[in-house]
Parts: sequence; C-alpha cells; structure tokens
Amino acid sequence: MKATVRIVDYFYALVKDRPGEACKLLSQLAGEDVNLLAFSAIPIGHEHTQLVIYPENTQRLIRAAEKGGYTLNGPQRAILIQGDDHLGALVGLCEKLCLADINIAASSGVTDGRGGYGYVIHLRAEDVDDAARQLGAE
Repeated sequence: MKATVRIVDYFYALVKDRPGEACKLLSQLAGEDVNLLAFSAIPIGHEHTQLVIYPENTQRLIRAAEKGGYTLNGPQRAILIQGDDHLGALVGLCEKLCLADINIAASSGVTDGRGGYGYVIHLRAEDVDDAARQLGAE
C-alpha cells in the first residue's frame, strides 16, 4: 500500500501532572464520540503535562473539550503519514523534504505490530502546505 499523507489539526491541553488527569480527558472525548488520529503526553516541568491531541473531527473535539471544561490551544497543523511498514519507510519521506529545503521541527512515529506505521511530522506553519505537496498529500 502506498503511504497516505494528509494535513491534520492538533491541539494542546495542559493538565496537572497527577495520575488519572489524561485519562479524564480521554474519557471525556470518548464519551463525546471524538476519534483520535494520534495522541501524546509531554511533561512540562514538575507540575504539568501537555497533552497533544490530533482529532479526526476538529469541531467535535472543540465541543467535547468545552463541555468538559478543558482549555485547548490550537488548532495547529501537522502532517500525518500512514502506510505499510518496511525497512527505511521514513527515509524517502525525509529525503523529499530535505531536497525541498524543508526542516522537520519534530516528529514521532509508531508501527502497529501488523505491518503498518503512523508518522506525525511537525513543521514551521509556513512550511506545512509545501511539505504536504512534496509528500503527495491527498
């Protein structure tokens, strides 16, 4: 399968760094039928955790967060790539951006254990559209 490339919205939410805080937010989102394309949690100092939420439906996420009393920062845009996993799967993608003089600011990826992978690329806001074109976004 050819990799699918698309621009996705993402949001930040800051929660206390305590057991169950991310779970509360995730439960709120699930209860409001918010499907997530990706999710990560990043410690911010000793007191807080920054949750990074990539929703399938931006408006549904915003409504669910407001209903649950969560403050979101965003939307920002990133590129989500999903495809068949193989040795060097990310190399060609990174090379395309390098040749176009586009710097990847941050990224993360994971394989699904069944032969697929997902890869999120964060870029400067002004580079997102060009990077998506370079990568063949749908």
